[in-house]
Amino acid sequence: MANLRPPYLATAALSGLLFGAGLYVSQMVDPLKVLRFLDFTAIPSGGWDPSLAFVIVPAILVMFIAVRIGRRRPAPLFDKEFHEPEYKRIDARLVGGAALFGVGWGMSGICPGPAIALIAFPPDGIWLFLAALVAGSYAGSLIVPSGHVKRLADAK
Repeated sequence: MANLRPPYLATAALSGLLFGAGLYVSQMVDPLKVLRFLDFTAIPSGGWDPSLAFVIVPAILVMFIAVRIGRRRPAPLFDKEFHEPEYKRIDARLVGGAALFGVGWGMSGICPGPAIALIAFPPDGIWLFLAALVAGSYAGSLIVPSGHVKRLADAK
């Protein structure tokens, strides 16, 4: 059960606020900007937009440092324990799911996080995208039931 104490909730709210603001400031919510970043074939013509690398590289660096600091602690500040994934293998299901995710992201230029942020200023078609996202998530849960991941982790 999630920790619902005020400090935990305040941290979650602040994190969400920072993340949402960062998505808009960095233009990660602009599907055309994302598609121009993902289009490596445009490099020779000068049409490739590498600017989103300046979003992901610092994010990776910050998370790398945070994980290193966190591993020195017995528990997070506002919880009893760290919650890490139990299933850590790279297999066909992970690669296949990543490929499906990548195709969807490449077709739309919208990632699920930015799609939720776009609710604040909805562009045309975002509601259809979100409905399809929910339907796809539900279909995925039928293909791989939630208890199945736990059983796979126990089998390793």
